[in-house]
Parts: sequence; structure tokens; C-alpha cells
Amino acid sequence: MNLANRYLEREAFTSYEDFAQNLKINIPDSFNFAYDIIDEYARLEPDRLAMVWCDDSGEEKRFTFGDLKYWSDKTANFLKANGIKKGDRVMLILRRRYEFYFFVFALCKIGAVYIPSTNQLKTMDIVYRANSAGVKMLITYNWDDTVQSVEESLEESETLEKIVLIGGERDGWVSYHKQIESASSEWQRPSGQEEIHNEDLMLIYFTSGTTSMPKMAAHDFTYPLGHIVTAKYYHRVIENALHLTVAESGWAKFGWGKLYGQWICGAVQFVYDMERFDPDGLLKMIEKYKISTFCAPPTIYRFLIQQDLANYDLSSLVHCSTAGEPLNPQVFYTFERETGLQIINGFGQSESSVMIANFEWMDIDPGAMGKPNPIYNIDIVDENDNSVPVGVEGELVVRDVDTNKPVGLFCGYYRNEEATKKVWYNNIYHTGDVVYRDEHGLLWFVGRNDDVIKASGYRISPFEVESALIEHPAVVECAVTGAPDPIRGTVVKATVVLARNYAPSDELKHEIQMYVKSVTAPYKYPRIIEFVDELPKTISGKIKRAHIRKTDHGE
Repeated sequence: MNLANRYLEREAFTSYEDFAQNLKINIPDSFNFAYDIIDEYARLEPDRLAMVWCDDSGEEKRFTFGDLKYWSDKTANFLKANGIKKGDRVMLILRRRYEFYFFVFALCKIGAVYIPSTNQLKTMDIVYRANSAGVKMLITYNWDDTVQSVEESLEESETLEKIVLIGGERDGWVSYHKQIESASSEWQRPSGQEEIHNEDLMLIYFTSGTTSMPKMAAHDFTYPLGHIVTAKYYHRVIENALHLTVAESGWAKFGWGKLYGQWICGAVQFVYDMERFDPDGLLKMIEKYKISTFCAPPTIYRFLIQQDLANYDLSSLVHCSTAGEPLNPQVFYTFERETGLQIINGFGQSESSVMIANFEWMDIDPGAMGKPNPIYNIDIVDENDNSVPVGVEGELVVRDVDTNKPVGLFCGYYRNEEATKKVWYNNIYHTGDVVYRDEHGLLWFVGRNDDVIKASGYRISPFEVESALIEHPAVVECAVTGAPDPIRGTVVKATVVLARNYAPSDELKHEIQMYVKSVTAPYKYPRIIEFVDELPKTISGKIKRAHIRKTDHGE
């Protein structure tokens, strides 16, 4: 049994065309994921396995839906006793700790707003987020660096009233484990003025901030329903089987793959709390726990194929997917050759659920984003918002966002009407991503508006050059940008992380350049190659091409 059929008019489709024409998600009045999904499973099947959690120290815990209801009810009473009420903003810095789920469900039950944040944040990051959102409470685990950063932020965090510590006690902190045992496990769904409605704010994601300070993408209580498509038709989760998405709770990909749609569709969440990413350790977990469905960004797959995959039993895997950045075909083909599994591409944002994917009825082209999720009215437009023809690059947009807002799309940028108006106007949401549609209806990623390189009269997609570069055995990771040139104005530059057993040299630079010329249009080859130990990235792991550009321009 799964609960997805309560919200889908139809679950099965015969083709993408059938899917596109007939998919419909029903949105009930006052939907609340904690009550209507977690607690409902607990009512129907309290002993049903919901989550398997482990960490890299060997600790393991298993939770039923009855357990999740019990601990989230107690946590709701804990929060209420500490002054949290409907509408309050609460920041969570909990990596992949299982307590994260207790707090998220508890906050949903109260109607408070949760703000997931990564434990990589430093003092200034916490201050910025706390003041921007008006955070009332901050909750974290007893990690030394995080605790220190939180304490250093207190003087400048104007609205922060309480800080909660999990896993210990410390002066100035509320101890969760000290208080939770005595908290009541009885909790009633609020009514009257405290009743929670679909349009109420449930969640704020801080965006990656590749070109500006992070904005706050705000989602209401219907947001989880949008992820039915993410889980059922993109991740293709299996009822009662384990699903693993490699994501930390501070990022939207956690909501995509470790929280909402998977449970609605009846899967079991597998949560592996890695302190640091270790490809060998991750592969051993897939083997040990017999993971069925798996999702990770292309960077993770690049590191996985550096391992000898023949040394691991990955036979339990039936479906693999990716998102977060474009998928290079070389990674796709290498992984398929080693495992027999294709990596299914998908695209979306912190502002949305999955917008585009390679759905199950389609022939996979590894470089393509896929076709639109039917709940989004996707179009590709020019600078005047006119639709462009097949093969012509334009901006990816969502139409009819005022007259028929898709479930899963954000409500706007919290406390930033100006930023919202820049992307949401004339009944259109502008993603800022440049794409094109081919003759088969597949969408292809070109780059962010500010990433596309204009050199010698050409518009060059950094992704196309990166796809060629990554095919060379010496290149494990790369970023392609436009660099200043006194003669040509702008030239293509590749910043490259080398694979093991390769050392930087002029000869290797030339070899890589000649290779790119041999596999793609010669005008795209990188005239500049810089070898680095690591690429500059956002806290979420996305490559900061803007940082490279600014450095090259002396900014």
C-alpha cells in the first residue's frame, strides 16, 4: 500500500504522451505532510519500516512510521514548550541526523517554518540567514565547529531567541535529549486560529548564491505533493524497497530525494550520515543494505567510476538517477558499461520540484535533460518572451504561474519582492537557464544566462566543452569559463582537476586541447588550461564559474 493513489487520478500511463496529457495531482484542502502522510501510515501500518539510518562510525537505527509519529509528537510538544508557534522560523543544521526528521514533522504539525541549513556554514553565513529570515530558534547537533559558529553568531543574530543542542549539554543551550524524554507523546492537530492552510509558509530554502547573496525560496504546504512526480516517475522508487539520495539536509535535493515523494509513494528511506564523502564507503553501503533506487549528482558518479566497480555487488540496484548539474555522456557510458544501469537525468531548482526528466517511456539520450514534467507548462523563449523554434537556444520558463500555479513551484522569494519580480512577471516564471529543444522534443542544457561564453562571434556552452574534456582520461573534474584576451576579447578557459596518476605539464595541456578539437567543433577548444587541486564551489557543491571569471578579470 502507498498513499500516492490518494492524490493521483491515475498512476499508470502507457507513453510519455499519455503521461503528459493525463497526469493530474489532486490537492486536498489543508494538506499537511506530517499528518496526512507520516501519521496516516502510522495509523494504517504502525509497524511498517519507514527509514533505515546509519553513519560512518557503524551506528544504525531503524524507524517505523509509528516511531516517526511518536517522536515527532514529542518533539512538537518540546518545541511548543520552548515558545515555538505557527509562523515562527526555525533553522536546522543537522546534516543527515535522524533527529532532523523529528523536527521537520513537528514543525509541520505546529505550522512553523523550517529552514534547512548545511553544517558547512560559518559565523557570517549563520548571521546572514538568521537575520534575513527572522529566525527565532536554531537547532544543531553537538559538532564542535558548528557549535562554535552558532555561538559566535549570537551577538549579531537579532531575532534568535533560543539555540537547541542535540547530543549533549552546554551552557546557554537548550538540551533536546534532556527535555525530550519528559515531553508528552500526545499531540492534536491544531484548529481555529492555529489551523494550518495550504497557502501557509512551510519551508524556506536558501539558494546557492553563485552570483549574489543567497535568496530565500519560499514553499507552502502543498510543496510535498509536487514531489510525487519526482519520486514515482523520475526516481522510480519501489514500494517497501530502500531508496538512497546522496544529499545533505541543508539543500533542496534532500527534499527532492530523502523526505517527501519517496514516502508518499511507499518507499523506505535509507539515510547514510557521512561526515565526509568516501566513494568506497558509499558503494559498500549500497552493497550491504541492498539499495534498490539511487540518486546522486554527476560529481558523485564521476568519483564512483574512479573505483573498480567490479569489486562491489551492486546487483540490488534497479534504477539510478541524477540532477544538480549537467550529466556528461562519458560518465553515463562508463557507468552503464560497468553496472548495466543507465543514469537517468533530471532538472529542477530549489524553487521547484523536478521540471524536466528522462521519464520511463523515453529512449535515453545521456546528454539530454529529458522532457517536461506535465505539471509545469514549460516553454523556451527569446528576450521578448516569444517561443523559439526547434534548435534555437532560449531561456527555460514556466508559463501560467499566476493563473495555474504548478504544485511544487515556490511562492516567491521571502522578504524580497524585487528579486521575485525579476523572475516572476507577466504570468511567467523565468528560470535563468538557457536550453534548446531538439527535433525529438528533448530539452538540452546550454548554461546559466551568465555562464554562456561569447567568444570570436560564437555562443559557446560551457557544458559542451566540459563534456568533451571529461572524456579525456586525465580529467576528473573541470569548469569552463570565458577568460579575457587582449586580441580576441574573450577565449575559452578550462580549469581542470586531474585524475590520479596524472601530473600537470605543458605537454598534457596540449594533448587535452587536441583531444577537445577532435571530438567537438574546434572553435570551442580551451585556449587556456589551468590545473588546480580543486574547483571553487558553493557550499552545496555547485561549481562557482562566476568566481573563476571574476578572478580572471582581476575583480
